[in-house]
Amino acid sequence: MTKRQLILEDGTTFIGNAFGSNVSKHGEVIFYTGMTGYQELISDPSYYGKIVTMTYPSIGTYGINRNDFESITPLIRGMVVKEICHEPSNFQSEETLDHFLRKHEIPGIAGIDTRMLTRLLRQKGTQKGIITNLEVNRNEVIQQLQSTKINESVTEISTTRPYVIPGSGKRIVVIDFGVKHRILQALSERNCHITVVPYHFKKEEILRFKPDGIILSHGPGNPADLEQTVATINKLLGIPLLGIGLGHQLFARACGSTTCKMRVGRYGVNFPVKDYKTDKTWITTQSSHYAIAESTLRETNLKITHRSIDNGIVEGLEHSIYPAISVQFNLEGAPGSNETSFILTQFLQMTEFDQISTNGGQEHA
Repeated sequence: MTKRQLILEDGTTFIGNAFGSNVSKHGEVIFYTGMTGYQELISDPSYYGKIVTMTYPSIGTYGINRNDFESITPLIRGMVVKEICHEPSNFQSEETLDHFLRKHEIPGIAGIDTRMLTRLLRQKGTQKGIITNLEVNRNEVIQQLQSTKINESVTEISTTRPYVIPGSGKRIVVIDFGVKHRILQALSERNCHITVVPYHFKKEEILRFKPDGIILSHGPGNPADLEQTVATINKLLGIPLLGIGLGHQLFARACGSTTCKMRVGRYGVNFPVKDYKTDKTWITTQSSHYAIAESTLRETNLKITHRSIDNGIVEGLEHSIYPAISVQFNLEGAPGSNETSFILTQFLQMTEFDQISTNGGQEHA
């Protein structure tokens, strides 16, 4: 069996068995804590630029099917597993994970100690890494990793032009920072008329679609890199608005808060979140590496609605003046629990009682 190595920027090296494509690719090495959901995360735009370490030992057991994609093109840079299954068993399976990754030029490495790698990332924080062959000059590769910036910008994955998913209900504009198919499906199930627009659209371009509400989608990267978009969001306050993941962070910045990068990020399907409004705890799916800097909320009109039980970070916000809410986690699961999908219903209810014209939306400090 062909051997391959994973090299981290601190020099740590893991040698294992090759699967997927034979190309070499670098990315930010993160770990995913779910037992299932590998097909969704492979195609989730929030994982763009990532080499994903799967903490569950056996991956690929149910193959790849046509129903569980979150985007048309897989967006991860590589996959690290303890054991790769070459003979999946599931009635929906159409091909193996190995074959799918080969077809899309995504390298994988199996047979390494993924528990050791996960502990290392927890202790040292997320690192850049590369999956490559054994013949490369290791010292040169480490130097390149240390000097290379990982491209995880929404500019690479956002739609380049608007498109419409027709419906006869509320007119919802989704600003695409890396929108998942499942959130569009959830809106369609609620009969919404959906218009998806590029991340860089200005206020006037968005208002041309006469939105009853606006959704700021999830996506990858640093919200601080999207200051023009933040300014646009600020001007849109007054129209019912929902931010999800990266959209949650951009909404907070548009209201005067700031964000920070977490040491290891939160990637998985088992993150408990406290809901202050209902006094309940929800198990959520998350795929974010940035969070709200809570101390910067004090001078804003935002109040905290949800908080992580694990580490206390802000997981939900509500504007005290305008109809606008946001959450750090994925409403629709995919993978994982969809028990927080009621927040989408709450957002649509906000559009019923909006008293501000969609010609409104003005700049706010």
